[in-house]
Amino acid sequence: MFNGHKNWNHWNVSLWINNDEGLYNMARRAVRKYPTREKAARAVFEELQFLDISHTPDGAPYSATTIRAAMVEM
Repeated sequence: MFNGHKNWNHWNVSLWINNDEGLYNMARRAVRKYPTREKAARAVFEELQFLDISHTPDGAPYSATTIRAAMVEM
Protein backbone atom coordinates (compact mmCIF):
# COMPACT_ATOMS: atom_id res chain seq x y z
CA MET A 1 0.00 0.00 0.00
CA PHE A 2 1.11 3.52 -0.74
CA ASN A 3 -0.84 6.41 0.82
CA GLY A 4 -4.02 4.34 0.65
CA HIS A 5 -3.42 3.18 -2.94
CA LYS A 6 -2.30 -0.15 -4.36
CA ASN A 7 1.19 1.15 -5.14
CA TRP A 8 3.16 4.28 -6.04
CA ASN A 9 2.01 4.24 -9.69
CA HIS A 10 -1.67 4.17 -8.72
CA TRP A 11 -1.13 6.91 -6.15
CA ASN A 12 0.83 9.13 -8.53
CA VAL A 13 -1.65 8.80 -11.42
CA SER A 14 -4.51 9.53 -9.01
CA LEU A 15 -2.62 12.53 -7.64
CA TRP A 16 -2.21 14.02 -11.12
CA ILE A 17 -5.70 13.22 -12.43
CA ASN A 18 -7.39 14.60 -9.34
CA ASN A 19 -5.21 17.72 -9.04
CA ASP A 20 -4.60 18.81 -12.64
CA GLU A 21 -7.63 20.72 -13.93
CA GLY A 22 -7.29 19.53 -17.52
CA LEU A 23 -6.84 15.87 -16.60
CA TYR A 24 -9.61 16.06 -14.01
CA ASN A 25 -12.04 17.55 -16.52
CA MET A 26 -11.08 14.92 -19.10
CA ALA A 27 -11.75 12.15 -16.57
CA ARG A 28 -15.06 13.68 -15.41
CA ARG A 29 -16.30 13.97 -19.01
CA ALA A 30 -15.46 10.32 -19.59
CA VAL A 31 -17.22 9.23 -16.38
CA ARG A 32 -20.37 11.07 -17.49
CA LYS A 33 -20.20 9.74 -21.05
CA TYR A 34 -19.49 6.01 -20.50
CA PRO A 35 -21.63 3.53 -18.56
CA THR A 36 -18.74 2.02 -16.56
CA ARG A 37 -15.53 3.25 -14.98
CA GLU A 38 -13.65 0.64 -17.05
CA LYS A 39 -14.88 2.15 -20.32
CA ALA A 40 -14.29 5.68 -19.06
CA ALA A 41 -10.74 4.82 -18.00
CA ARG A 42 -10.04 3.17 -21.35
CA ALA A 43 -11.31 6.30 -23.16
CA VAL A 44 -9.08 8.59 -21.08
CA PHE A 45 -6.09 6.29 -21.63
CA GLU A 46 -6.70 6.32 -25.39
CA GLU A 47 -7.04 10.11 -25.39
CA LEU A 48 -3.75 10.44 -23.52
CA GLN A 49 -2.10 8.09 -26.02
CA PHE A 50 -3.45 10.22 -28.86
CA LEU A 51 -1.92 13.26 -27.18
CA ASP A 52 1.36 11.30 -26.87
CA ILE A 53 1.24 11.41 -23.06
CA SER A 54 2.38 8.12 -21.55
CA HIS A 55 3.56 9.10 -18.05
CA THR A 56 2.81 11.60 -15.33
CA PRO A 57 5.35 14.41 -14.94
CA ASP A 58 6.77 12.32 -12.06
CA GLY A 59 7.29 9.28 -14.30
CA ALA A 60 4.37 7.01 -13.37
CA PRO A 61 2.96 5.28 -16.46
CA TYR A 62 -0.65 5.91 -17.35
CA SER A 63 -2.70 2.77 -17.94
CA ALA A 64 -6.40 2.00 -18.01
CA THR A 65 -5.98 0.31 -14.61
CA THR A 66 -4.27 3.24 -12.90
CA ILE A 67 -6.73 5.70 -14.43
CA ARG A 68 -9.71 3.60 -13.33
CA ALA A 69 -8.32 3.54 -9.79
CA ALA A 70 -8.08 7.35 -9.88
CA MET A 71 -11.77 7.55 -10.87
CA VAL A 72 -13.11 5.74 -7.80
CA GLU A 73 -14.46 8.89 -6.14
CA MET A 74 -15.76 10.52 -9.34
